[in-house]
Amino acid sequence: MGKNAITKDNWLSTFNLIGAAKINDFTFKRDEQSEKSAWIYNSMNIGIDCGEAHGVVYAELLGGYSEDGENVIYAHGKHDDGTRRQYNGWVLLFDTHFIQGSEIERRLADYHFFSYNANEALFLTEQEKNVLSGLMANVREELKAHGNDDVHDDIIRDYILLILDYCRRFYIRQFKEMTTEGGDILSRFQQVLINYYDTGRQLKDGLPSVRYCASQLCLSAGYFGDIVREALGESPKDYIHGFIVMKAKNLLLSGMQVTQVSEQLGFEYPTHFTRLFKQMTGQTPSQFYAEQRKK
Repeated sequence: MGKNAITKDNWLSTFNLIGAAKINDFTFKRDEQSEKSAWIYNSMNIGIDCGEAHGVVYAELLGGYSEDGENVIYAHGKHDDGTRRQYNGWVLLFDTHFIQGSEIERRLADYHFFSYNANEALFLTEQEKNVLSGLMANVREELKAHGNDDVHDDIIRDYILLILDYCRRFYIRQFKEMTTEGGDILSRFQQVLINYYDTGRQLKDGLPSVRYCASQLCLSAGYFGDIVREALGESPKDYIHGFIVMKAKNLLLSGMQVTQVSEQLGFEYPTHFTRLFKQMTGQTPSQFYAEQRKK
């Protein structure tokens, strides 16, 4: 394999490869017919350039269905011993037309996990797995036994909504665990903001954005936002604004003029700075400075 190779020792069922994807004409295959059986499959065969330490790591993800409709997913590294690990489970798929005008469509924006990255999956406890598996068993039974009556579609939509709500609950549990047991995400968030200003990035790119901070922590903006809200009770945007206003106060008290502070913090116009400062403190920067001078 060469270099400091990634080996198969102590395999886990989840892993992250961080690097540049190497894609060619053979990377993706869709609706391929197996030469050995009636199995129809889709596959992704991709290389990830993981840098000097590990070189290019190749991995394959293969999924499909057989004649009996069973869904199967295989995952393995291209440089292991060829053994495939098989995972059996279920996939819930529904068409946008099926939920059009329903409660699901009205509440779809509440389910932020639809915009999460693949490495931000929900890690279920055994009890949570049993809950979702039980609901899916009910869905399958409903699809098989009651496909023609008047309330069939409504019942299926209710089950989908219930599954989504349970997933939302389980993600909240996961966020709480992340912020109590692995709460360094919040301290790293703070450090991202400190580094942003220490390196003068605001002078070129303006105010730090939620998306930028999330990317520095290798998280999607949606997942990152939900973690911060669960931990702090405020949005990442509000936290960033609070950080900026605190820096603004220190700069004002050091003797800087309002226009200088505005420019130093990365605001495009001083009026934007004044508006945010007043929104966060109830005072304009000048009023704040004058009040502090009296003390």
